[in-house]
Amino acid sequence: MARVVIGLSGGVDSSVAAWLLKEQGHEVIGLFMINWHDTTGTLEGDCPWHDDRVFAELVARKLDIPLHVVDLSADYRTRVVDYMFAEYERGRTPNPDVLCNREIKFDVFLREALKLGADYVATGHYCRKAEERLPDGRTLYRLLVGTDPNKDQSYFLCQLSQEQLSRALFPVGGLLKPEVRRIAAEQGLATAKRKDSQGICFVGKVDLPTFLQQKLAPKRGNVHEILPSWPKYTPRELPEPGAEPSDAQLAALAEPWRYTVRDGKKIGEHNGAHYYTVGQRKGLGIGGRRESLFILATDTAQNVIYVGEGDAHPGLWRPALRILPAEIHWVDPARALAVGGSGRFAVRIRYRQPLQGARLFIRKAGAYLLFDEPQRGITPGQFAAWYDGDELVGSGVIEA
Repeated sequence: MARVVIGLSGGVDSSVAAWLLKEQGHEVIGLFMINWHDTTGTLEGDCPWHDDRVFAELVARKLDIPLHVVDLSADYRTRVVDYMFAEYERGRTPNPDVLCNREIKFDVFLREALKLGADYVATGHYCRKAEERLPDGRTLYRLLVGTDPNKDQSYFLCQLSQEQLSRALFPVGGLLKPEVRRIAAEQGLATAKRKDSQGICFVGKVDLPTFLQQKLAPKRGNVHEILPSWPKYTPRELPEPGAEPSDAQLAALAEPWRYTVRDGKKIGEHNGAHYYTVGQRKGLGIGGRRESLFILATDTAQNVIYVGEGDAHPGLWRPALRILPAEIHWVDPARALAVGGSGRFAVRIRYRQPLQGARLFIRKAGAYLLFDEPQRGITPGQFAAWYDGDELVGSGVIEA
């Protein structure tokens, strides 16, 4: 059996994962991460990780496993939070949970686990890993969706590499969430009825503008409404079914709608374009409408927000997106498509979004995802992840 270091977070999923590993006969060591100290903008008490640590200690004691505590806050700030601030400043919307897994849990945390002699690191993620022995003797690792369709968290691990997966274990990936709760209750684990964590990974629920004000100062600007009748909202020419689109066609289909203040009427003011994101409907403070106002675009250079009324507003919908060449990631590099290649995949552009049919095209200018149906709220800075059946094959940061 192996020595496994598990990230005990103080939640029910990692608690049950630790119990399962022990039942399988592994030598299990708990490791609790402190990744954030600042409480600016947090909505849950003074210091959320204090409570998490208490629960992690209770679980470790119940399971009779050692628990170590490590402070990774310096790495978390530079690798995750500073990146967040930089992306919001550019008018993009990062996904800190994806970054946290790539940069912290399966990198910095992994290195700490190896110091403890770990063969593997384990987490409470709802996903699975498969291994395949290749003819040349190498082992190929595949990232698979979790068995529970309501809890699948493979999307958050979409940036993992073969090396990272080789060390990873996901003990609860084959279980349904109610089963995990039941096991926790049966084993008398303190986390059995504890609520799942929400908000930014290791920071918790935050008031985002207040949180971002640590680095990004408020700046009054105007809100302009774009009407559905805006003359540039003409249908984009799609390729014939089965036809190979040209590079120019793909670029045109993925191009975001671009507005100027002359395209819409001023209807209000805001405190900073960098606090808002495409598709957002809350936080504008503009009422008196039959339908909600949605953010169509933000211009952080001019500090202008463009909005439209109603979920069906054409400015919210696009048929394609682009990923820059340097941002294309393949979980198994051997499956990477060459420039000029294409493939059919199921895709999601945000966590919990139902999978969408799409074709992936690799061109010199990057990867293009052309969807079977137009997508709502394609957001620069978020991750697109593509699947082949149950396997997450690749991902990339949405550029446009």
